[in-house]
Amino acid sequence: MSCGEPHETDCSEVLDHLYEFLDHEMPDADCTKFEVHFEECSPCLEKYGLEQAVKKLVKRCCGHDDVPSDLRAKVMGRIDLIRSGQVVPEHDVTATPQES
Repeated sequence: MSCGEPHETDCSEVLDHLYEFLDHEMPDADCTKFEVHFEECSPCLEKYGLEQAVKKLVKRCCGHDDVPSDLRAKVMGRIDLIRSGQVVPEHDVTATPQES
């Protein structure tokens, strides 16, 4: 998607990283570039608004399911292993052991 107008930040770059922007997972300087782009580009602003609305709807409808604490602990443990650079077991660490 492109509005056909030249921008300092290309439409394709904005759309490729839209969810990073929505989730606040990018540096402030990049956020500022995107905000400027949205001020200049109505098609990208429209796409941003649509994705933002979908994200809010999903959160409202699906964001209330409780995660079992043991599953959360296992997943967080695996994330910690990955972040620390340790070898991660290939078996499913979230699976419960089978009883004999």
